[in-house]
Amino acid sequence: MELDFKGRVAIVTGAGGGLGREHALALAARGAKVLVNDLGGARDGSGGSVSAAQAVVDEIVAAGGEALANGASVTDYDAVTAMVRQAVDAWGRVDILVNNAGILRDKSFAKMELADFRLVLDVHLMGAVHCCKAVWPLMNEQKYGRIVMTSSSSGLYGNFGQSNYGAAKMALVGLMQTLSIEGAKNDIRVNCLAPTAATRMTEGLMSEEVLRALDPKAVVPAMLVMASEEAPTRAILCAGAGSFEAAHITLTQGQWIGTGDEAAERLAEQLDAVRARDGETVPQSGSEQGRLEAGRALQRQQS
Repeated sequence: MELDFKGRVAIVTGAGGGLGREHALALAARGAKVLVNDLGGARDGSGGSVSAAQAVVDEIVAAGGEALANGASVTDYDAVTAMVRQAVDAWGRVDILVNNAGILRDKSFAKMELADFRLVLDVHLMGAVHCCKAVWPLMNEQKYGRIVMTSSSSGLYGNFGQSNYGAAKMALVGLMQTLSIEGAKNDIRVNCLAPTAATRMTEGLMSEEVLRALDPKAVVPAMLVMASEEAPTRAILCAGAGSFEAAHITLTQGQWIGTGDEAAERLAEQLDAVRARDGETVPQSGSEQGRLEAGRALQRQQS
């Protein structure tokens, strides 16, 4: 199946280099008109220049594609809404949003300043919220939209020194879960990508051999699938070095422990059974947990 993006308009944030650049180039190569957003700051988010975004635009145009540069910070909602207007004024619509912009302020939690925690949340989480909020009315009106959040294994599974980054990246999974439900009626499909790629954000963290294997281009197929017309929704795809996996937020079958003064002691005794993964499910909404628990309680009352 060929993935064709002719006639589609895409916004890719943080696209001045690394993974975002590869996303923008790939979408443009397959026919999409691409707004290339990048603040042009350092890895920690300081500074800014539109030159990085413009360089990617120049590449796309030189290859025969259509693209525009934008230097907005995703932390500035007014600037984000102006960015979306820029795309709509030029091309009339926005079909695809790839939330890729991010920064690092790594440090162990004991040593981390709260300001660095907040800033990472502001860029990764609120930056994605701003972009989604700005395109949401358009996508609902045109009854079509594809949104890709950039999550991370640090959010899904944890990583030393990245409490701020991990919290933001897992929060994006929660955002994706609800937006996919709310967007379903108008064919807005929302997914998460958890990439492993060698970018300036991973410099110094891995050997040269490993970095070579983790070419950012190897992650792009997952983005293309999640941005395509036949995209899934509510998927968490992991990608790196040519391998692709899916992550799931699951619910075990658990145990009915009951209530009362000794419920905590009974839970402690049966905790292994509560956590046992045989028969676990992937709930389609948060209400499934409540239905399972209330249903089990009512069965007990009736028996």
